[in-house]
Amino acid sequence: MRIAFLVAPEGVEQVELTEPWQAVVDGGGEPVLVSTEAGSVQGFNHLDKADTFPVDQVVGEVSADEFAGLVLPGGVANPDLLRTDENAVAFVRAFFEQGLPVAAICHAPWTLVEADVVRDRTLTSWPSLRTDIRNAGGSWVDEQVKVCDGGSNTLVTSRKPDDLKAFCEAFMKEFTRAANR
Repeated sequence: MRIAFLVAPEGVEQVELTEPWQAVVDGGGEPVLVSTEAGSVQGFNHLDKADTFPVDQVVGEVSADEFAGLVLPGGVANPDLLRTDENAVAFVRAFFEQGLPVAAICHAPWTLVEADVVRDRTLTSWPSLRTDIRNAGGSWVDEQVKVCDGGSNTLVTSRKPDDLKAFCEAFMKEFTRAANR
């Protein structure tokens, strides 16, 4: 089960990348780091620089059908940069068009808003995204993790790093279920 992790060259909240990544590895999957540029991405511990991670593939050179699911880690700058990159937005939208599961945590739903895929869905996020989600036609709830079966795919969302355990359990359950269909 190949799982894409889409991140910008900098600004990803490190723990929101590393813990879901490890959940995929522990579940027998193959995580693939996809970014808008080749090289490496700079992780952050909130506002402080943390580790760097090598990019496996560039978003303009891959397609959603190469993967069983998509994880969108947060961080404030990461999704803000992704939502301004048309290849990244198209990549995210393609997962929804192909009925593949998607998981997004913290500020990551900003990219979902830009891809116009939150309409008529209920999701959670960092609280400051509440208005953006509602303005994009979605419903926002303050829950640790929200699983939304809408249309042909499943969307798993979560609020913050404190929710990572529940987030990883929920998205791995949904990704495995989708892969076994």
